[in-house]
Amino acid sequence: MLRIDKLTKRFGDKTAVEAATLEIDKPCMLGIIGRSGAGKSTLLRMINRLGDASEGSISFEGREITTLKGTDKRAWQSECAMIFQQFNLVPRMDVVSNVLHGTLNRRSTLATMFNLYPMADIHKAIEILDRLGIAEHAPKRAEALSGGQQQRVAIARALMQDPKIILADEPIASLDPMNAQTVMEALRRIHEEDGRTVIANLHTLDTARRYCDRVVGMRDGRIVFDGLPEQLTTGVAREIYGAGADFSEAATSTAIETLDQTEAVRTAEAYV
Repeated sequence: MLRIDKLTKRFGDKTAVEAATLEIDKPCMLGIIGRSGAGKSTLLRMINRLGDASEGSISFEGREITTLKGTDKRAWQSECAMIFQQFNLVPRMDVVSNVLHGTLNRRSTLATMFNLYPMADIHKAIEILDRLGIAEHAPKRAEALSGGQQQRVAIARALMQDPKIILADEPIASLDPMNAQTVMEALRRIHEEDGRTVIANLHTLDTARRYCDRVVGMRDGRIVFDGLPEQLTTGVAREIYGAGADFSEAATSTAIETLDQTEAVRTAEAYV
């Protein structure tokens, strides 16, 4: 399905992602872990074509993605939906309209200007919200919802695109543990029930172990691990996070969870 071959991104003399190679041959839920600055977000942005690669290639179902332009590029971004850490909703707009924004790529300029949506799309948006347990909030402004609810609205907007791949960039980094669990369970159900590939940047080993079929570890822009969740041993954690030699197996996941998550909020987007 998806093949990434020696993908590299440079910003001046800074290499954010270096020769990343990854192949996904069937739908899965894949977690990418690593410290802030490891290149996780840059990798997802290149897959979605929010940023261009310096070298290497991305192909999906035999189609070269890195060279797409104009309408072809926008069509790919519909197939490959993006969910962001900070939700990227329109705060003063109602929830259902935010979800309907997932259809913008296939709507006319006139319809977009006058905020006109087919009734079928409105019904579909409400059905998706119901599936995610927040249909009752459809008429509310997005800013009135909790962080976890807003992230589920962002997931609903992505589903409105009917994508083949969902990319989630630190989807739970700004959420409390209960909301984080709700969001991760929603992403997991979408993979299992819809057969969609979900690729999520995550900060913790425990989250990756619990929800993902496969885990990729990045450090300093390079992929240093690619395997099953149960293969995330203490030694692997040290390789990915640069953890100290005094970490024990029992303490590893707890120690990693305490890494400063506020770093993920920093907007040095060149290499976060």
